[in-house]
Amino acid sequence: MTALAATAAPAAPPEAHWPDARLVRACAEGSQRAWAALIERYQNLIYSIPYKQGFAPDDAAEIFQSVCLSLLTEIPRLRDPQALPAWLIRTTTHRCYRFRKQQARWLGEEAAPDQAASAEPEVEERLRQGQQEQMLRQAIAALPPRCRELLSMLFTETPPRPYDAIARQLGLARGSVSLTRSRCLERLRRELARAGFTGR
Repeated sequence: MTALAATAAPAAPPEAHWPDARLVRACAEGSQRAWAALIERYQNLIYSIPYKQGFAPDDAAEIFQSVCLSLLTEIPRLRDPQALPAWLIRTTTHRCYRFRKQQARWLGEEAAPDQAASAEPEVEERLRQGQQEQMLRQAIAALPPRCRELLSMLFTETPPRPYDAIARQLGLARGSVSLTRSRCLERLRRELARAGFTGR
């Protein structure tokens, strides 16, 4: 549940809970708050692609900025906001391939062939995985703040925080941590089911 870490922060702005269609519309109208919320929602998805391909953090950040710039110019023409995750995954994947070719030229190496078209099955698999991960992030973001914090402490910290420490942090009786955990996980399962998450 690695997506938990990115959604444990409290006090999200109201735009963070808007559906994609509303965010995209507001971005097209020039709302900076909507733009910040949209980038916050999808930054993990974008970054995950160069990281999975082995790019260094600085290179991944450059790819991220490039994709965001493309998104900024594309938003007024984005007819189907539901297709935004797919657009981001495809755009980021193609940007990674181009970045590799640029790196090869800078190093005086033979440029790698353009693999974007031949890697379509890989892109489709990454799209599926990315959509599932995004559903998980959004489901976690929809949980109450205490649930987000509890699940973050239980599943993203290494080593896991002891129940006594969790109880003190959340102001709970130690014996209620397990019950609260079960309730939060059940709420998460309902959110995921509502979103159509399959986990496959």
